[in-house]
Amino acid sequence: MAYLLQQLANAVPLAALYAALAFGYAVAFGVTKRADITYGAIFAFSGQILLLFTDLGYNRLWLILPAALALGALFSVVYSMLAAVWIGRSIMLPLVRKSSNTVIVAALGITIVLMETARLASDTKSLWLSPFLNSVVIFWNDGVFKVTLTEIQLINTGLMCAMIALGVAVMRLTSWGRLWRAVTDDPLAAELCGTSADRVFLVAYAAAALVATACGILATFYYGTMDFGAGLMFGLKVLMVAAVGGYSNPLKSAGGAAGLGVAETMWSAYGPYLWRDFVVFSLLVLLLILSRRERAIP
Repeated sequence: MAYLLQQLANAVPLAALYAALAFGYAVAFGVTKRADITYGAIFAFSGQILLLFTDLGYNRLWLILPAALALGALFSVVYSMLAAVWIGRSIMLPLVRKSSNTVIVAALGITIVLMETARLASDTKSLWLSPFLNSVVIFWNDGVFKVTLTEIQLINTGLMCAMIALGVAVMRLTSWGRLWRAVTDDPLAAELCGTSADRVFLVAYAAAALVATACGILATFYYGTMDFGAGLMFGLKVLMVAAVGGYSNPLKSAGGAAGLGVAETMWSAYGPYLWRDFVVFSLLVLLLILSRRERAIP
């Protein structure tokens, strides 16, 4: 029983990460209507930039660890958002009006560029952060087994849930949320009513990129590193994870992604670890097929 409770506790941070990523992706997908793995590339790129500048501040500028982390986070946000705004304005906005294949090819090219940029900047070395906020918080203790999480896990979970809550509030309570829904439903009709669909597109893309950047920073804080190939893997995973709850509603997309995070953790705890990604991606493909069939039924 205690082992099960521990695995459920372990699932919470991963579920929060998947949920936040899926929420941001659904916001962008609402205006692009195209599969875009660039989102995962921005997630990984932000973590890699964080590592680069934290290493610079800690080992070359001789800053204390909190100051070095703050420096890394600042430059991560700046570089990632500059890249995202340029991608959204110069590449995705012109291409979404064309066939979906052009977006897929462009997204793959952008992902490779971002991955290689980070790899060359770090001289192909894997950088690691010094562990911090690793004190254990005990939730349950039967005298033999303790159910615990670390402080960094709890903080990350709280911040990611706060991002989702803030996003839901913006989507439901502000005029921009209404404009987003209008452009999502029918961009031409929104244009005829005086709304700039291009402006809504760029704001939505930038907002999604900001969520991906924040998640990349928080994930790197927890795991201590970010792999160069994580952009492609997370791009594919987020694209399919968001589909579990459906792309039409960011909150439902986040809920479906959270459920998948729990399922992935349970498989890691009780099933063969080497088969985890195979099973997860197979399940996602199956869910996508079933959801398409349901939509096709009149």
